[in-house]
Formats: sequence, structure tokens, C-alpha cells
Amino acid sequence: GDVIHRMLTATQYVAPLMANFNPSYSRNSTVRYMDNGTVFVVQWDKVYLQGKEDMGSFTFQAALHSTGRIVFGYKEIPVPVLQISASQHPVKAGLSDAFMILNPSPDVPESRRRTIYEYHRVELDTSKITNMSAVEFTPLPTCLQHRSCEVCVSSELTFNCSWCHVLQRYL
Repeated sequence: GDVIHRMLTATQYVAPLMANFNPSYSRNSTVRYMDNGTVFVVQWDKVYLQGKEDMGSFTFQAALHSTGRIVFGYKEIPVPVLQISASQHPVKAGLSDAFMILNPSPDVPESRRRTIYEYHRVELDTSKITNMSAVEFTPLPTCLQHRSCEVCVSSELTFNCSWCHVLQRYL
């Protein structure tokens, strides 16, 4: 994609294992997805690394549950992830989110400058990614699940609940 797309995909991802995979290498390689309304699953089945097909095939998946829970499952990881080269493509495992803001450029008033803010990232220890392993991410509670200030304040959340007059809601 264009520069903006590449910048956002570097900072916005759900990646059980991001690497330079080539699903077209083998007829047996597939990337499939399934959505039953409560869980969305993507599975990379027997995929090979581009130019490193002799390493063997990888099979893994990501399951995104409607509850916010995310599970990465690893069935076949033929080599340690630390041995995968990042020279042609980043090698990552984890979650990251960001947003982009268009700001007026001080030099050219009619143009806009794009700024991407990454605000949260969870990186997995890739040495732990092995055959028949899994990682589960469980969402932390937020004040948005509460229906009143009293319930929010009395909960055991790790932040201070407060009322936002602009949004007319609890934050």
C-alpha cells in the first residue's frame, strides 16, 4: 500500500506471527477465516516463509472473541521464531493500536500533516512461541461497562472514574 497504509500497519495489528510468509508457495498452503457471530478466527495453514521454504511450514491462528478475549494458537512452528530474518519483513507477535490525526501544516496552510500516535502495544516473547502452544489475552475492565458513577467508583478498577461534561458520560 501507500506510505500511510504501511505506517498504520506497522502500528495497528493483531499478529499471532507476522513475518514474510508466502501462502502461494504450496498448493497445500491456505489462509482461511471463519466468523460465527461470537468468534472470528483466521488460520494460516501450512504457510512457508518467502525464500526460506526449506525451514518447513507454519500453522497458527488468531481467534477474536466478541467478549474482547483474543487467543493465538500455534500448531506447527518448525523453527524458533528468533531465527526468522526480519530483513525483508518485520517479525512480530502481539497486539498494537494507533490512530492518525491530520494537522494543518505550519509551512503550507492548505496542506495537512499526518501524525500517527501509537498508544498501546503488547509484544509477545517470541521465544515462547513453539509447537502446540497458545497465548490468551483477556481484556481489562473499563468504566464503560458500568451504568452509574456510584458503581464505577465503588468498583476495583485501577484508574479513577470521572464524569466528562463534554461527552456526557463516565470516563
